[in-house]
Amino acid sequence: MLPRDRVIAQIHHQETDYVPYVISFEEGVDQRLDDYYGSTRWRDLVEHPVLHVPAPNLVVEETGEPTYTDPYGSVWRMDRRPFHLERPALPEPALEGLAFPDLDVLYDAAWKAEALRFMEQHQERYFLVAGFGFGLFERTWALRGFDNALMDAAAEPDLYDELVERVAAHQLAIVERLLALPVDGIWFSDDWGYQEGVLLGPERWRRFLKPRLARIYDRVHQAGKTVLSHCCGSIVDIMPDVIEIGLDVYESVQPEARGNSPYDLKRKYGDKITFWGGLGSQSTIPFGTPDGIRTEVARLCREMGRGGGYVLAPAKALQPETPTENAAAVVEAFLQQAGADGCT
Repeated sequence: MLPRDRVIAQIHHQETDYVPYVISFEEGVDQRLDDYYGSTRWRDLVEHPVLHVPAPNLVVEETGEPTYTDPYGSVWRMDRRPFHLERPALPEPALEGLAFPDLDVLYDAAWKAEALRFMEQHQERYFLVAGFGFGLFERTWALRGFDNALMDAAAEPDLYDELVERVAAHQLAIVERLLALPVDGIWFSDDWGYQEGVLLGPERWRRFLKPRLARIYDRVHQAGKTVLSHCCGSIVDIMPDVIEIGLDVYESVQPEARGNSPYDLKRKYGDKITFWGGLGSQSTIPFGTPDGIRTEVARLCREMGRGGGYVLAPAKALQPETPTENAAAVVEAFLQQAGADGCT
């Protein structure tokens, strides 16, 4: 099977010869592994079955300057980790002045030609997705400020409802442009959750976000594409809702968040949605032992991979604080289950 075939089979809840996996690294972890192994050969062994098609940057951009103004007018502080919102485009509870970037300029003929060239090179072997960064909830707080957006949802619900609707219309227009490409799926990213639950609360999530997400996901399905979404934190309280509106692949699956044990989620919902992630980036990877990591990876492949519907991955890219030996254990365990062991 090609890497793309494994991903498609898993999304259709079919078991594969091995569980497809995705692994990425932050801030020098991969360079430390080069030193650990004494070469870069290990990089050639690691598969990348899912590739993101080049797309305009609608979030933040590293320019070397301490601040960055995004295409929506919000100012971000870039010289700290993580980057964070310094000044929202809409600091007051009013929508006057709300402006979205011109999509005809961003998604122009040059962009489409570049995207198609990339796809021509990779389409046969890899599962290709296109995305645009911040989803509905994240874009509202990127425009208003995090605290302001939460207060709007509680104290100014009509204002927040109108803001979400405008953002939804804008993002649906972006999706239409992405659907003009022969991609396999559309990649959404929206952190609805935190460690203990849904940031807006389940009821407000259902009021403000659910109907708009349903409309956008339905359009993706109409085009015959897969809906994938990154989401941090605990969304166990709305898992039946995201399944109902058509989320095909739920990525991250942070096991440390409330009710977010991947094994429990698999038992309850494994026949209805594909899970991607589940290896603890706040627990097992930074604080476990190499043997413990190998044991957990084997269990994830065995239990989460049963019946299909799983992509193996850390919940987050391997973070800078990851001990080198643990990073190596993650890579080796992933390769071993794929039958490609031997990094040195």
